[in-house]
Amino acid sequence: MRTIHVVAHPEATHHVENLVGGWHDSELTLAGHKAAVAIAQALRSKLPENATVDLFSSDLKRTAQTADQISAMLGAESVLDRRLREKSYGEGEGRPQSWLDSRFVPPPRTGDRLNHDEGVVGAEPNRVFAHRVYAAMDDILASPTEHQVIVTHGYALTFVVASWIKMPLESLGYINLRAPSGSITTLREDDFFHNRQVVSLGDTSHLT
Repeated sequence: MRTIHVVAHPEATHHVENLVGGWHDSELTLAGHKAAVAIAQALRSKLPENATVDLFSSDLKRTAQTADQISAMLGAESVLDRRLREKSYGEGEGRPQSWLDSRFVPPPRTGDRLNHDEGVVGAEPNRVFAHRVYAAMDDILASPTEHQVIVTHGYALTFVVASWIKMPLESLGYINLRAPSGSITTLREDDFFHNRQVVSLGDTSHLT
């Protein structure tokens, strides 16, 4: 049986400064560091004591810092993968959120939403974004390790889960799973039916 715990990194400086995240390399706040410790402790309680664990993380500071706490708690080396980064917002990254909001062109209700131009120079189309996360997941799932942890970002988590349930890329134009910062999403595949379950989505009980 394979179990994957997907972590959405906790509070980072761009959250409290109301800046656009994306590939802007913000760091965890003090509250974010404390939450990362709580995440690591929660994962320790969920995993068998002597289990071998694969740990994968986006390479941005806020996710790498979260993975560092998990690595120390689980004794698992963190593998940084830029394909697990958040969506890139091009020239909007690191700017005030209001700057992006004033320029953002929302996708049409129907049509080719994956290739939609959002009106921001250099912004990553959702098709490109989803494709790179799917490619990262293909490599992660090629490992036979039964227990895996993936540290990523709030929007990127949508495509991690979509890849897990084998949702076709062409069907991704409308999906958006809401997982709060600092949450843990648990995925599991059973040994008998080999069904892929979403056991929990965006659990934050460890943060209270």
